[in-house]
Amino acid sequence: MTTETSRIHNIGYRNYDGARLGRAYARRSLYTQSLRGAYGLGRSAKSKVLPMILFAVMCVPAAIVVAVAVATKMKELPLDYTRYAIVTQAVIGLFLAAQAPQSVSRDLRFKTVPLYFSRPIERVDYVLAKLGAMASALFVLTATPLVILYIGSLLAKMDFAEQSKGFAQGLVSVALLSLFFGGLGLVMAALTPRRGFGVAAVIATLTITYGAVSTLQAIAYETGSEGVVEWLGLFSPITLIDGVQTAFLGATTSYPGGQGPGTGAGVVYLLVVLALIAGSYGVLMRRYRKVGL
Repeated sequence: MTTETSRIHNIGYRNYDGARLGRAYARRSLYTQSLRGAYGLGRSAKSKVLPMILFAVMCVPAAIVVAVAVATKMKELPLDYTRYAIVTQAVIGLFLAAQAPQSVSRDLRFKTVPLYFSRPIERVDYVLAKLGAMASALFVLTATPLVILYIGSLLAKMDFAEQSKGFAQGLVSVALLSLFFGGLGLVMAALTPRRGFGVAAVIATLTITYGAVSTLQAIAYETGSEGVVEWLGLFSPITLIDGVQTAFLGATTSYPGGQGPGTGAGVVYLLVVLALIAGSYGVLMRRYRKVGL
């Protein structure tokens, strides 16, 4: 007859006695890592190539404009601050199409989202961190050329008050654009764990809608239906931003005939943009209610 005995083995586990930093620290860390990841920082060299090239492409035209303005002693910049993002919209679209899926699609594909929620972080923290990081990355991309233009205008001894006003208007415009486009991009990317599908969805949302709306606006203008032109602008993200800054920030519009929305229509434009930003947040919250389980 044998008697079984129980033994307790000490395998070296110790209680954690460090600082417990909580949700705020976790949310801030996720935001920081997502923002760094948008430019490939902390990732492989291959991951840095595209975002850094696009960042350079955004800044080079501004540097050229500044060089010409200083050399020829221009009295004003040939390109308004509020127009820069509209002119370089293709670069912004490519950056968003490349980095929005990178921010969220891998978490969905490899099913790591539940691991985030096993920590002291909730669904709202994840969504806000990702949305904030994407908007911040876009703001860095779009605001840096404006800083270059502003510094160049001061070096060229242009009117300080006028340039400061234009620079401030440009920053407000790109801040709204960054939040708006960042939300749309993450929604498109979060709908599928396939990065390729996310890229295609973002490009389609920005490029196809802009092409279609611009074509319809040109047709309406040529056929004498000028009043329809401003309302058609409600159906494309790029023309929406164009309309808001034309109505409220003194920007010149790219609409046919150079007639952008007035103040009344501009209020509608602004409300639509704000509603889409809020809607993007709501869709992301709903999306991560399921995948977080």
